[in-house]
Amino acid sequence: MSRKKPRPIPVPARTIPGLIDAHTHLASCKDDAAALVERAGAAGVDKLCTVGDGLAEAEAALAAAHAFPQVYAACAIHPTRVGELDQAAQARLVEMIADPRCVAVGETGLDTYWIGKSETCAPLDMQEEALRWHIDRAVEADKALMIHNREADADLLRVLADAPAPRATILHCFSSPLDVAREALDRGYVLSFAGNVTFKRNEELREAARLAPTGQMLIETDAPYMTPEPFRGSRNEPSLIGHTALCVAEARGLSPEELAEEVSATFDRVYGQA
Repeated sequence: MSRKKPRPIPVPARTIPGLIDAHTHLASCKDDAAALVERAGAAGVDKLCTVGDGLAEAEAALAAAHAFPQVYAACAIHPTRVGELDQAAQARLVEMIADPRCVAVGETGLDTYWIGKSETCAPLDMQEEALRWHIDRAVEADKALMIHNREADADLLRVLADAPAPRATILHCFSSPLDVAREALDRGYVLSFAGNVTFKRNEELREAARLAPTGQMLIETDAPYMTPEPFRGSRNEPSLIGHTALCVAEARGLSPEELAEEVSATFDRVYGQA
């Protein structure tokens, strides 16, 4: 009888001082936030942004940002859960977004993949209405806008083109084709690359990472999802950002330390910490 090969236990890449994790979900990582932050620090992570995809997780993200000086929060309702965005949720989100420890409105955006597959995923017109509401809140608060996009490139670019422009627009876990990357970069958006940039088949993503000008690129874990090679299939966490950093540094012809310095400066500027 054949047995499945055991998954390797994820371990950090070599310590790279000054790393950032531009998008993670501490509340979903199935471990104590303090332990996650401590392990991230041991791997060289100086700063991270933990994200809410619903009201409860947004509350947890903001609490973590107040508990740990190296942690910042992003607050929003995920496009697949916009049914939660009632008046009470809107009022609470406005309060959270105004908090100095909240540095971005996100993750918000559009997702056509889950339409018809998930009971909680709203139609595209409802998602667009919610996205525009979040954009307005980002502009009013002078906060970055953190975008989730799954199989909605054309509609997302259309909405972003005619909506008010926030201080920065981050396309988190960038996974779109190269022509979308070029259009986004031409508009001044920031591309944030997660563990999927390390997957062998994703040479086009590595090319997008290479093309992004200095100041328009971030790296992230999107933990507990998008675990980088060689640990794909295991649970992700912020301490593993070094694997993505090594891959992106190679694509850009930089040392890991040079990449860490570059993305840290972009993190500070985009999230208003510079």
